[in-house]
Amino acid sequence: MRIIENRIQNSPNSSCFDGTVSWNPVKSLWWTSMTLTWVIVGYLYFSWSAVLAFLIVTATTIIGGHSLGMHRKLIHDSFDCPKWLERLGTWLGTLVGLGGPFTMIYTHDLRDWAQRQEKCHAYLRHGSPILKDFWWQIHGQLKLESPPDYQFPDKLTKDPFMRVIQSTAFVQQIPLALILFYIGGLGFVAWAICGRVSLSIFGHWLVGWFAHNTGHQEWVVDGAAVQGHNIRFCGIITAGECWHNNHHAFPESAKIGLHSDQADPGWWVLTAFEKLGLVSNLVLPNDLPIRNKLRHIP
Repeated sequence: MRIIENRIQNSPNSSCFDGTVSWNPVKSLWWTSMTLTWVIVGYLYFSWSAVLAFLIVTATTIIGGHSLGMHRKLIHDSFDCPKWLERLGTWLGTLVGLGGPFTMIYTHDLRDWAQRQEKCHAYLRHGSPILKDFWWQIHGQLKLESPPDYQFPDKLTKDPFMRVIQSTAFVQQIPLALILFYIGGLGFVAWAICGRVSLSIFGHWLVGWFAHNTGHQEWVVDGAAVQGHNIRFCGIITAGECWHNNHHAFPESAKIGLHSDQADPGWWVLTAFEKLGLVSNLVLPNDLPIRNKLRHIP
């Protein structure tokens, strides 16, 4: 199993602290255009069937794409599955609107690597006040003065499908938009494409801010610049990704909601797929090597 340390090539000169945040026009205009289109067109062509389409497509892309396809499989390789299912999950994850597989794995690894250091830039730890962090994360980009070298895994660089999905990440919305337009017209497109992308990006940032600043903790990683927090009552809408203290403690675990009161829809789907023979070798906390710096809080 490949973990972040295999891809991040750290050196004595690497720094996750020194850097500047600047406006990213592509990132900013992407979210702004989706939001404005959703608000205007979604209002003009509102229907409850469009809202239902929004809920169905959002649940599919967040659970099957962002949580399982991108996070638990592509990034942490926490279970085995056929290549076609891995590609489907990656495509669904790209539809979330945050970026393609290369973008997602690099962004995640850089942030996780930085948070495990003794100190890191406020951008990488969601360390600014909420409004400033919103501007930085949704509209900006960080340029580190001395970033670590990075080696993308072979499952991306040697897979033509992954390379194509990365290079066409934004336009992957078009085929789905055409299908939705055929089914329900502009209202379906405004809600299930524009509204979904807008809220998915916003929600990803908002949960990330709270998960790195406040909430329940059961574990501490000694020496790390950032500790994760569990955000209660958000398990269903985040596919289980809100249990971020658990994830900081056991990042390669396929199960993130570790207790009976921690809803984890992503895990529910994985166990159902396991019964169907679609996934196997689900990694659990007990399967992971002991981390000397991990400390349980009584």
